[in-house]
Amino acid sequence: MITFGVEEEYLLVHPETLLPTPLVQDVRATARLAPIADEREVQDELLQAQIEVATPVCTALEEVGGHLLRLRHAVASAAQENGCRIAVSATAPVRGVAPVPVTGTPRYLKMAGEARLLVDEQLICGMHVHVGVPDRETGVAVLNRLRVWLPTLLAMSANGPLWDGRDTGFASWRTIVFGRWPVSGPPPYFAGAADYEARADGLLESGVIPDRGQMYWQARLSERYPTVEVRCCDVQLEADDAVMLAGVIRGLAATAIAEEKAGVAPALCRPEVLQAATWHAARHGMSGTLVDPAGRMRSSGDVLCMLLRHIAPALEENGDFREVSSLVHRLLQQGTAADRQRRALAEAGLPALSALITAGSTTA
Repeated sequence: MITFGVEEEYLLVHPETLLPTPLVQDVRATARLAPIADEREVQDELLQAQIEVATPVCTALEEVGGHLLRLRHAVASAAQENGCRIAVSATAPVRGVAPVPVTGTPRYLKMAGEARLLVDEQLICGMHVHVGVPDRETGVAVLNRLRVWLPTLLAMSANGPLWDGRDTGFASWRTIVFGRWPVSGPPPYFAGAADYEARADGLLESGVIPDRGQMYWQARLSERYPTVEVRCCDVQLEADDAVMLAGVIRGLAATAIAEEKAGVAPALCRPEVLQAATWHAARHGMSGTLVDPAGRMRSSGDVLCMLLRHIAPALEENGDFREVSSLVHRLLQQGTAADRQRRALAEAGLPALSALITAGSTTA
């Protein structure tokens, strides 16, 4: 059984205006006093209006869902005690005139000094899934086989259409904002673990990035844990959507490992096509077409069916097929969280949007 875990980032916002509220230290302190959250599970982020939670290592989907609900409840309760709310949206729908203060760690302050406006605009929240691998060579094999599915995962997760009080025209504006860092987007294809390490060392030696933490590829090897970290997804409105994506990603990793052992050739996609597919997924979400792993434009439904067929044996082996396939079919019927944000804003304005993105902290 492949282990996995999830990290989620949330915005701290004013309960009425939705303006980002820099209260992370107060919310963290309150959350850590709660008996349902461990100190290590609740962390600060780059900006003081963001907070991050991390589940323990899990072996089953129900564990992931239970931990996410527990942590969302702990942080939401702590936020409310401090006069704010957590917003489960990949972008801040509205922003104030003054920048949100940067969290005062040396690393974050250095980033702010080197990329001021970009740091100011990092009011974005993602979901990261860590999948356990036995060694870094296997991890690179997983990266090579999983990379072609990153645009599909991004489209499924889209939850950030609004920015500065208006519709951006993108389902995941977070992806566009985050893509401006020097090392970002889909990872390249690697010849093996040695090639991965050599490329990482080359980036550091160039002086463009100060550490491996700023290798912001949408999937990478973790430097802290024996895992592959998939970082392309927007944070999810509801915990069960996060569970769905975690199950799909574990299924992709398990399938990749099985194919590597069997000597199956990986699907290849030219980097320029993969980059374009990522932009297309961020633009449209699941509303029309997606670029499949072979670089061909297809309907979103067809690509999701391809994905489920690809990982079905792994899902069956893990006991995840029924839950994951049911949630994927629900996604196809109801649309993404980005679609729901747009509908709420169009139908009843900011109050409805606020109710939607702050309610997801406590629902499954």
